Amino acid sequence: MSGGNWWHGPVSRIRRRRASEEPIRILLVEDDIQIGRWLEQSLTEAGFTVDRAADGDMGWYMGDTEVYDAVVLDLGLPKLSGMEILKRWRAAGRNMPVMVLTARQRWTERVEGLNAGADDYMGKPFHAAEVIARLRALIRRASGGGGQILRRGDLALDVASGEARMGEQPVPLTAQELKVLTYLMQRAGRIVPQTEIIDHVYSLDQARDSNTIEVCIGRLRKKLGRDTIRTIRGLGYRID
Repeated sequence: MSGGNWWHGPVSRIRRRRASEEPIRILLVEDDIQIGRWLEQSLTEAGFTVDRAADGDMGWYMGDTEVYDAVVLDLGLPKLSGMEILKRWRAAGRNMPVMVLTARQRWTERVEGLNAGADDYMGKPFHAAEVIARLRALIRRASGGGGQILRRGDLALDVASGEARMGEQPVPLTAQELKVLTYLMQRAGRIVPQTEIIDHVYSLDQARDSNTIEVCIGRLRKKLGRDTIRTIRGLGYRID
């Protein structure tokens, strides 16, 4: 992608929303260093876990071997075009939502991208807040859900506001605790391996420590009750 006037609005407008977002893992495939850094920062400050690839080969490989909730994909990439990446993913059965973000404006290219398997298409200039909102909408549709309140017994979690309650009692949560709890509640009833939680809480370039997850689970139990999150020895955690 070429430089220029490719976004509108300061990052600070979305910065305060970080603590209230779902623990979503995003792959950003963008070769332009300035645009890539800006989008990565915007998505991270909005509460997403972001991995970034700077060329087509790496982008295709990461999307083919890692699990992502959604992808932001540039079409004009070196080594392998975004269109070819998209076709390969879909042919291999990789069905994560893909938003194509590009300076190309011809309607025929948009049709080609959608026919190749893109779920959404945004041209420049764009607002970071719109990219984030569209990503959330894509992920909600892909998961078959539209509601923002997660409930298990007396525990209720409002994903939009980041507020948790046990009955009528509010439970304060840190951003890390909110990410882990939301991820577990979205998968209530099944065992979630610790490695899966780590993959959705940390990006690939962050130091990953299983002890951090154990400490976070311990803090959540103190706040919510020890029986809220069960440890399935050797397998992971489960909210029943």
